[in-house]
Amino acid sequence: MAAKVGGSKGGKYSVGQNSDMNVTPFVDVMLVLLIIFMVSAPLATLAIKVDLPPNNTTSQPPKHDPTVISIGKYGFFIGQKKSSLPELKADLVASLQSPTPTNETVLIRADRDVDYEQFMAVVNQLQLDGFYKVSLIAEGNANPV
Repeated sequence: MAAKVGGSKGGKYSVGQNSDMNVTPFVDVMLVLLIIFMVSAPLATLAIKVDLPPNNTTSQPPKHDPTVISIGKYGFFIGQKKSSLPELKADLVASLQSPTPTNETVLIRADRDVDYEQFMAVVNQLQLDGFYKVSLIAEGNANPV
């Protein structure tokens, strides 16, 4: 508790009680805790060596080249063959040459000038035809717009 030294009431030697909170010890304790945490924090970030099991999987090369659907302003192509939405399933089955063509992954590459509606029409048709493994190809551009 702090004491009030001097004041308007009382005489020169009268000391009254001060009811204000003394925050100096609180600030001192907080600064000491802050320094302790700052010193101990770098010690907690040391690397821990973990002995991971070796990778025993062998990656097998793909059985065939991936099938790519290229969507441009003037339509879309499966590989090098021009296709349309009604012929999409038949062209994909012929291109995939697989006993279960709907289990194969189909890659889609679209030109930047293609309307979103045209792109989504191809994706929706693929889903209607049962092709759910669809991946999108994004190529980097040296001159972004």
